[in-house]
Amino acid sequence: MNFSLYREMLSITSVRRLLLVGMVARIPHSAAGVLLTLHIVLTLGKGYAAAGAAAAVFTIGIAIGAPWRGRRVDTVGLRKALIPSVVSELVIWSVVPHVSYEWILPLVFVGGLLTLPIFSVIRQSLGVLVDGEQRRSAYALDSIGTEVVFMIGPAVGAVVATSGFTVLGLTIVGVCTSAAGLFLLWFNPPTRSEGVLDAGQTADRDADELHAAEAAVVASAPAHLQEAASEMAPTVSQPSGLRGKMARNFTWFTAAVAAVFAVAAGSGMVLSGTDVGIVAVLQRGGHESEIGIVFFFWCASSVVGGLIYGAMHRPVSPILLLLGMAALTIPMGFAGDTWTLALLSLLPGLLCAPVLSAASEKVADIVDEERRGEAMGWYGSALTAGVAFGSPVAGLFIDGVGPWAGFVAIGTAGVVLCLAGLFLQLRRRRSMTITQTGAGDPAT
Repeated sequence: MNFSLYREMLSITSVRRLLLVGMVARIPHSAAGVLLTLHIVLTLGKGYAAAGAAAAVFTIGIAIGAPWRGRRVDTVGLRKALIPSVVSELVIWSVVPHVSYEWILPLVFVGGLLTLPIFSVIRQSLGVLVDGEQRRSAYALDSIGTEVVFMIGPAVGAVVATSGFTVLGLTIVGVCTSAAGLFLLWFNPPTRSEGVLDAGQTADRDADELHAAEAAVVASAPAHLQEAASEMAPTVSQPSGLRGKMARNFTWFTAAVAAVFAVAAGSGMVLSGTDVGIVAVLQRGGHESEIGIVFFFWCASSVVGGLIYGAMHRPVSPILLLLGMAALTIPMGFAGDTWTLALLSLLPGLLCAPVLSAASEKVADIVDEERRGEAMGWYGSALTAGVAFGSPVAGLFIDGVGPWAGFVAIGTAGVVLCLAGLFLQLRRRRSMTITQTGAGDPAT
């Protein structure tokens, strides 16, 4: 690896400033999930099912709003597109901690719709500011910064919340995110090339952006998938007629692709359910001030797992990786103290980044290059749907059975999903073998 490219890139003022803004802008939202959960549970006195429902509503808002925000950047320019986000981040996150739970749900939905699209803006701008090997190095630096932020952010959010400052913490989330948006408005990084690119240059840039989107999902895991996953869709959408082009548009959607999407949804479900479970086990056990320790171990092990998987020369089936992660999540429910839970989080955490990397690689392998961007957009949607589903399901079991039940329910659901997928794969292979054998037999 040529590390001098990193030094060259950081010497470019516009790139260095953009990477710094990207890190700063992600910090508030990396802490927002834990803050919102503990505000609903501790300050409002609601259960974890209610907290999970709020997280799901926020995730759904992000998923719906991301494509629209991306199109707005393309059509009206960065500054006009970001104004609604800058205003809503400040207003909504300043209001949320002062209202009842019934008002929180619509507010966080609107907040999700208008979330500052930091992942896609940074990705597009880097794609314009640098090219070739420099572009890939810039995306790698952005991923490293994202990993650092999402290791530290949830831990900081937990410390603030358990110190009794959820109202102040959520307000700071809005103020800081809005300030980051204002800085982007002032900086106004380019999101499209001034010159006309030929077909080869455009294809190279689009491929690099798609790879960067996949890397952003891995970097933001395991504690903050929803924003990165929702912004995996191609930045330039091509409208098509619903009736005439539907069949042609989805010719790439095979049984193998459906299996990978199921893995993506299952991964999102297990990770978001684990997120809620960690908070519940420690809060109910009187160790809420130590939530940040477990989040740090969990997120750091994901980074290590990603590095190990990236150094491997042979891919591993994503469904087997998810099976391992889901099964290893179950024992977390039986931890009796903070350090036991932190240590038990290491093994499922190690498989987190590999699951997401293997799944995105599988999509790239089995979908034709010209349809890959669309397929990855749907992959991000499947991942987001799983995230939205996991939090409230884990919350229901936590409230109804006990804190440990969230891990057991989510882990078991993931295991069942994987076993069903492996069974269907086996049946499909046997069916194909019988068909090929029959076709090869001579006529009698």
